Amino acid sequence: MILSKYPYLVQREILHNMEISELLLLSFVSKNMKKLIKLSQMCRFSRISSVDYSSDPKGLTDVHIEFKHDYREHIMRIWEYEEADNDYFKLNVSGKIIDFRIHERYSYPVASFHSYDKVSVIKSIHNYFLDFFGDSIEYWWKAVGYKHVVPQLQNVSASAIIFDTDKDFPIRKFENFFFSSPVFKNIELFFLTKPEPLNPDSKFYQAESVDIDQHEHTVPAILRHFQGRQAFVRCHKCETLELKEFVDRWKSGESFRKLEYLEFNILHGRVNQNQLLNAIGAKHIDVTKTPPTHMLPKVFVSFGKKETTDPIISHTYVVRESDNRVASVLFERRTFSFGVWDKTEEEFLEMVQ
Repeated sequence: MILSKYPYLVQREILHNMEISELLLLSFVSKNMKKLIKLSQMCRFSRISSVDYSSDPKGLTDVHIEFKHDYREHIMRIWEYEEADNDYFKLNVSGKIIDFRIHERYSYPVASFHSYDKVSVIKSIHNYFLDFFGDSIEYWWKAVGYKHVVPQLQNVSASAIIFDTDKDFPIRKFENFFFSSPVFKNIELFFLTKPEPLNPDSKFYQAESVDIDQHEHTVPAILRHFQGRQAFVRCHKCETLELKEFVDRWKSGESFRKLEYLEFNILHGRVNQNQLLNAIGAKHIDVTKTPPTHMLPKVFVSFGKKETTDPIISHTYVVRESDNRVASVLFERRTFSFGVWDKTEEEFLEMVQ
């Protein structure tokens, strides 16, 4: 079938009934074909919310298109070249010749690389996506594990999920993963063991959002070194002194300048609420009045989780000395919540009803 022989409306209908992975392969045929696909599929492409690269601990990377309204389509796999496979064909992708084959079961294209040119293959494919799908949608690199460094790619936000129970946790490899990767948008970390502490200057602490389970930790370093916007922490034990130190450093303007929200859940042990509020010098709103509700969109939303932070409705707050900004403070059921307002104390109190 020669597509160009048909009228444009027929061409558009044919293309509309093809999978995205099929359109992607067809777009490599010529510049004119690529242009036709982009023009005819503008409405369809406008429903794309993100292009996601998902890499696993073995180094395999799957590429998915996330559509609005939770529809997802697998469009490509990027995997190391396998000598035993003889079904490769070559395509020019953003000026680089890459070996492809078709997945034997799911029929999407598999782009292959040799170990020495993995990054250049990924960059060429990503540059093609930027032109094909546009740069107005989100691009995510979602890493599982810490064994493979996340490549530096234009317009790409990075997230990582790391789960480890190894008593001999290789802290140097873990540090190198963050050092060699771009600053992460989000990190989910689950430790059932107690590895060595990270370097205070680690890029781990520069992530915009962190979600941490550290069951054997007693004094989480996140309360001292975090430089991002949102933190969700569950740990074994925490004392009033550690929480007081965190609030004091925020109030002084010494640290946590970007912080918007902290949720700190203590799995075991108790913190005396009145003792904590007195220690941090909390101010109080009249109990007969209704305080404003602090709630924000999350920086990163994991599948099945809420898109916003839990609301903080509290009659207690603290004030940052350097700029008079307010943070609502709430402690209940072993959870310490800290929500920063982009408002001065006077502006904050005007919202009290």
